[in-house]
Amino acid sequence: RDNWTYRDQIGYMPQISRYPENLTIRQLIRMMTDLRKKHAAELDTDLIDAFGLPTLYDKTMRSLSGGTRQKVGACLAFLFNPPIIILDEPTAGLDPLASEILKAKLLREKQDGKLILITSHILSDLDGLTTDVMYMQEGRLQFLKPVAWLQQQTGETKLNRAIARLMENPSLIDDAQASKPNFTLF
Repeated sequence: RDNWTYRDQIGYMPQISRYPENLTIRQLIRMMTDLRKKHAAELDTDLIDAFGLPTLYDKTMRSLSGGTRQKVGACLAFLFNPPIIILDEPTAGLDPLASEILKAKLLREKQDGKLILITSHILSDLDGLTTDVMYMQEGRLQFLKPVAWLQQQTGETKLNRAIARLMENPSLIDDAQASKPNFTLF
């Protein structure tokens, strides 16, 4: 692909962040802003401040705990204020307070109309955050449905319990597949 401009539209947080170990948090953020050619006034620093990262700016990535690395990854995903945010296991390794800070940020971004895709095995972390569920099993899309549909079909209000109920009762998945959306993931 010759046109890479779509990358400016996406904020991404990998499950395991791999950044140069010798860089400090400050250097990493500066490097990312230099690569994207963004000015400080354009940046979303809400999470940086909420996580208290300025007090850790001079720490190298190699010296950070897994939870703090996760915080840095989350901050970078939101830093450029993208309309699409993709988060892979975003709460893994976060302490309860940091997890709640991230969830509050996600809700604000959702209210601002951003498209947020989250992969997670800890479905209880997604309660109250999700409007739709894309359920995949062994790399194949099983269904894409609104949370309300899932709750109605299973009689469960908690996402974790609703998905567990679906896994126990494959006929519910079969019913959902019958009306699976027709699209290609690329």
